[in-house]
Amino acid sequence: MTASSGDGGVYLDWNATTPPHPSVLAAWSAALSSGWANASSVHRAGQRARALLDAAREAVALLLGFEPGDVALTSGGTEANNLALLGLFPPGATGAVVVGGVEHPSVARAAASLAARGIAVEVAAPAPSGRVEPAAVARALAALPNVSGPRVVSLQSVNHETGVLQPVAEVAALAHRARALLHVDAVQGAGKLERSAWGDADLVTMAGHKIRGPKGTGAVAWRRGVRLVPVLAGGAQERGLRPGTQDAAAAAGLAVACRRAPEHRAATAAVAPLRDRLERELVDAGARLGIEVVRNGTAERVAHVSSLAFVGWRGAELCAALDLEGVAVSSGAACSAGTPEASAVVAAMAGAARAEATVRLSLGETTTAREVEVALEAFRRVLARGPAPER
Repeated sequence: MTASSGDGGVYLDWNATTPPHPSVLAAWSAALSSGWANASSVHRAGQRARALLDAAREAVALLLGFEPGDVALTSGGTEANNLALLGLFPPGATGAVVVGGVEHPSVARAAASLAARGIAVEVAAPAPSGRVEPAAVARALAALPNVSGPRVVSLQSVNHETGVLQPVAEVAALAHRARALLHVDAVQGAGKLERSAWGDADLVTMAGHKIRGPKGTGAVAWRRGVRLVPVLAGGAQERGLRPGTQDAAAAAGLAVACRRAPEHRAATAAVAPLRDRLERELVDAGARLGIEVVRNGTAERVAHVSSLAFVGWRGAELCAALDLEGVAVSSGAACSAGTPEASAVVAAMAGAARAEATVRLSLGETTTAREVEVALEAFRRVLARGPAPER
């Protein structure tokens, strides 16, 4: 399978979603025939489906560094993040939360929901480098009121737009000294970083489709002693935390994606030279055309992501023009696609004007040098035409 967009174009939006790996598709397809029954049923067909779910839980546990009995399968990273945060605060509970200032909307908006319920919430602002520095987390922790109930810090492992690595180990030490739990959103980190990157976390969340698994799959894992309550009402599936009939066939695909994570990690790391070439030549192309091209996020980052601001352009319009040239990129988080909103992450780091001009390029394990060259040629053509006039 190549990294093409499926219509002969070039796909450089792997942070939004990844093409399912052939081995994932094979397991998924086979399970649709053999594991279609309801896993809550006691008959043999149901138990075949249940075995697929158990295998997926074991694969997630191995990937994240938890026990299989402390993993709940979800419909993806958004549900996992909501369960990890909202699930710590039963109705009527009090408590306090610190969130990083560049978190994914599924964390930021879950925290806002808690604030609306009276939970104390503080935001640790990012540095211009894109990192949420431990000192910022310490200040946010110190600003929390002295209330009863859970105290939680939520910090992503890898930023979904800039690829910047967050200081999870240092923040874990701070959180635990303050008697707070640490939740790590590893949706963009699982399968790209070693599990030691979040080894001291109390709760970790992931999504299958970011590591070439099926959409509609994800998980939350927690340490013994953490108590979660469901955020949905219904049956007792997933230890009572996630009611609803599970998709055992998709879970079979998730299990394969998790097991091949070391391969995915190595192949993704290997595209760093291609990512660096893209950045270098886009900066050069901009200079020749009188366009300033600025990298968002100067801190250490993962190997495959580049967030660039093309000053004078609107990022969304640049993405649309590139799409017409057969190159798929994005201007912000995929969950915000279809809206005119600029990147909240880049706005928090560098201001609204930079955010409006930003494009994210994310390569993947099958991206080729030829595809990078095709993308560069498309960028040069589009940039040479100039931005659309202000309306």
